Order: sequence, then structure tokens, then C-alpha cells
Amino acid sequence: MEKNSKIYIAGHRGLVGSAIERKLRTEGFNNLILKTSSELNLENQKETEDFFNETRPEYVFLAAAKVGGILANSRYQADFIYKNLMISTNIINCCHKFGVKKLINLGSSCIYPKNAPQPMKEDCLLTSPLESTNEGYAIAKIAAIKLCRYYNEQFGTNFISLMPTNQYGINDNFNMETAHLLPMLLRRFHLAKLLHNRDFDSIRRDLKARKLGYGLDGTFDINDNSALENVLNKIGAYKDKVIVWGDGSVYRELMSSDDLADACFYLMQNKDYSDIGELVNITGGTDIKLSELYKIVKEIVGLKQEIEYDKTKPNGTFRKLMDDTKIKNLGWSPKIELQEGIKAVYEWYKSTL
Repeated sequence: MEKNSKIYIAGHRGLVGSAIERKLRTEGFNNLILKTSSELNLENQKETEDFFNETRPEYVFLAAAKVGGILANSRYQADFIYKNLMISTNIINCCHKFGVKKLINLGSSCIYPKNAPQPMKEDCLLTSPLESTNEGYAIAKIAAIKLCRYYNEQFGTNFISLMPTNQYGINDNFNMETAHLLPMLLRRFHLAKLLHNRDFDSIRRDLKARKLGYGLDGTFDINDNSALENVLNKIGAYKDKVIVWGDGSVYRELMSSDDLADACFYLMQNKDYSDIGELVNITGGTDIKLSELYKIVKEIVGLKQEIEYDKTKPNGTFRKLMDDTKIKNLGWSPKIELQEGIKAVYEWYKSTL
């Protein structure tokens, strides 16, 4: 990419897309094509083709997707497979049809089988069944990987598929029903801290700034302190404890979205499909036990209450650690330490209230 290259970021308001935009602007790239979902419906083939025909981007980052946590993925499987299939199919086809020089297609670690050997290598794709709770989303992402590969093989395009590990960062989703692990923890612990301190004014600011989810929004009097406490109890935040799902025994890998943006930029600038092949993991190759993660988040937030485990709720997959051999051999590794990254996100979260 040259500094004046026309670059389209699909999903620029999301967690990953906004990080890619920040990275590009920091590096001096300002000829960016950005459209919100209200301005451009990427699920609509004609709208997407008209947009590409009009703007003619040279480089594309495909970060647009319908995403959510374990509850949303399991509850809305049809939405997740349909919407993500449409978005990726329309964009990938347009990149071919309108001569995009290079595409980076962003997937997810959930593409790998539920019982894949740990750490998960790229070649374990489609070797055994997927995790059932997010199968719809995973199948859509796998289809996008294959579509990129087949366009490359049939038409000589330069479409690269990256599989990031679990992301967190600025502009994350903090809706308690649809959020991923870390933002859900940060908000639950933050609200519990405020409840412990009886700081109802700050709780009101939080609830006015962001939806809670679970159908709770608009069902209570926000000026009634007892109603506020009751609704926070429903999401696991109490004045004397915080409830988390499962038993804390499973492991998760987490990466800052700013690290992922750095990887996207590096690979877009330096590597082609011929270097990468079908896909590459974007990972640091290390994970953390959830019980240890909870302690870190508790310390960063300044939570005084004890953490209580709801063992009637599912743990999810025991381990989802991805192998970092390939990405390291390509010359990239993450830079942001976990505690540093979580602190930065928490400070950003508080600044938005």
C-alpha cells in the first residue's frame, strides 16, 4: 500500500475495524473509505456491488461481521450464519469483480474443531466437529476462508485469511447479553464495585450510556435505587459478591485489538497469499486460566467483593489455544501485555461514561 492508496475498511466502527483505522492513520494512511451499516447494507448484493463500482478501493480489510458471546451465538444461530455468509460473500466477490489488489479477510478461532489438539494449528481446520454453541458463526467464517482460497486458485487474486484469537479493546461491545468474555467481565465487575460503594449516580450514568441486554432495558425505573440494585443482581452484580459462569477451570487466550491491527498492517504490507496459504493464526501462543483472569480484572477494577462461581452454567470449550509457529515464522508477534491491555480498555470504558 502507498500512503495515497484507496483503502476500504469494512466494519470500521467495530472493535477490530476501528483498531485497523487507528493503525492506518497512525502510519499516515488517510485515503480511507468508510461506511456505516446504516449507509451501506453489506448483506445486500446490489448495494455492495454499486458501492465497489463507485469507490473502486485498491485494498480491503474485511472486519465487518455479526458477532456475539456464547449466549448470543447459541441463541441466534440462524442470524449468525446468514448475516455473516452474506457479508463475506458479497465483499469477497466484489474484491474479485472490481480488481482489488489485496484483501485481508478476518475470521475467528472458533473455526477450529471443538476437540482440536492444543495448541491448534492451521491444518486442523475441518478435521472434526465444531463447538455446537457457535457452529453457525464458525461455518460462515470457514466458508469465507474457502471462498478466498478458491478465488486465489481460480482467478489469481491475492486474498489473505487471518484467524485472530479472542479480541478485546477500545470500541468493544459491553452489552451483557452479546458481549465477549472480557468486556462482559469488566462491566459486571465495574457495576458491582459501584453497587458495593452505593454509587447509584454512577450506575445511572453507565446504564444511560450502554444497554444491558437480556431484555432488561426499559423495564425498570432508573431513578429508583432499589430497582437499580435488583436489575444489577439479574446480571450477576451484587453489593457483596459477583457471580460468573462455570467453575473457572477453562483457559482462554486474549489479545488486544491494537495488536491484531498491527498484524493486519504488517501482513498487508509485507506478505502475499503465496507466503501465507489458506490461513494463518494471529496469536501470541499463550493463554490464561479463567480463575486467574478474574483475579486480574478484579484488581484492575478495584472490586472488593468475592467472586462466586455458578457451576450450573456452561464453561464452554476447555481450551482454545492457537499455535503461533506460522505467524512467528512470517515475522510478527504481539507486543501488548495482557494486564497493560486490560488497564487501557478499562480506563477507556470509564472515560466514555
